[in-house]
Amino acid sequence: MTPDHATAIAIRLMSQFARRTGLSPAAQDQHRYLWTDAFAVCNFLELFGRTNDQEYRHRATELIEQVHRVLGRYRDDDMRSGWISGLNEEPGREHPTAGGLRIGKSLKERDANEALDDRLEWDRDGQYFHYLTKWIHALCQATFVTGDFEYGRWAVELGETAFEGFVRRSASGEVVGVYWKMSTDLSRPLVPSIGLHDALDGFITFREAQHVVAKSPADDGVTDLSSAIESLSALCQNRDWTTDDPLGLGGLLFDSRRLCQLIGEGRPGDARLLEQVLEACHNGLTGFLASRYLNRPISHRLAFRELGLAIGLKALPIITDAIKKDSGLFGSWTALRPTVELLLPYERLSEDIVSVWLPHAQPQDEIWQAHQDINDVMLATAIMPETFLSVGEWVSSKSP
Repeated sequence: MTPDHATAIAIRLMSQFARRTGLSPAAQDQHRYLWTDAFAVCNFLELFGRTNDQEYRHRATELIEQVHRVLGRYRDDDMRSGWISGLNEEPGREHPTAGGLRIGKSLKERDANEALDDRLEWDRDGQYFHYLTKWIHALCQATFVTGDFEYGRWAVELGETAFEGFVRRSASGEVVGVYWKMSTDLSRPLVPSIGLHDALDGFITFREAQHVVAKSPADDGVTDLSSAIESLSALCQNRDWTTDDPLGLGGLLFDSRRLCQLIGEGRPGDARLLEQVLEACHNGLTGFLASRYLNRPISHRLAFRELGLAIGLKALPIITDAIKKDSGLFGSWTALRPTVELLLPYERLSEDIVSVWLPHAQPQDEIWQAHQDINDVMLATAIMPETFLSVGEWVSSKSP
């Protein structure tokens, strides 16, 4: 797929998404969903970089504003109202991420005295840690593209809130894990299990946010995430990150790519952590392909989960180039090289996944329509992943 062809497809997908969800033209009924919108922000920023059309920059910043205005506040069907943070209107607008951000699910969160229904819980609102980290990443990208460090400040404030709201502590106060799902006001866990990759995702994402604010031209009293980073770092020691879930594998590759870009910060354990994560990626990909999941009928598969893997696989040559270019930062290239060389051929799988799903990205396709917003947006990311896979410098260097 040529860059021009990819751009044209992405423009179509993102224009449909903007119109359908009430972003552009702005509609009173705005459908905001945090995960999808985080990818969408990166896509609009990428389109701005590719076309130099200010309309895409505006859509990215307007989407950020809508997300904060909608998901930073309680739902219309909630007895509570106003900003989740509890701040009054004006300070709430100045600190829209201070209380976290809702997922944007179709049903409100279950009541405190209501029994957990595993099936129904997937459609209930609340807050997910791994959605908050995706939004932090989107805010960081917006900072570099627009030059507005307020987005970076909001990213750090969201990181602070996410850490304090989601960490599980022992009786002695030690951080022992990260809850999977919390209530909208972060007062109670809705799903008390611990996410497999949340500690890793938080460790890298919080460092990314710190990386952004460190480049701010002025010291405006932004909260420091160092303590949270150290706590999450301890949770990442000697872990087996292996998964054969395609979306989870894509997330591991995304984390590996960002760790490569952050690894020059003088943390001695980074090279070993990268080695462990890349080994988990190889083991997981081997298991995923052995399961013959991709041979199943399309009707038994979910596009957005596979597209998450396709996005992550696009990071493999970037990871390889980074390690080869600055091998001194990565400990022993001899230790990393076998794993990296085993992984690199899997990049071709990304194009295979996109080629399978692209013909289905049509209004009349019922399979695609079942999850159209997330499918459209993640397909657009898969065919132009550069901004999403960056930690800022690549984007800022090509923006006008």
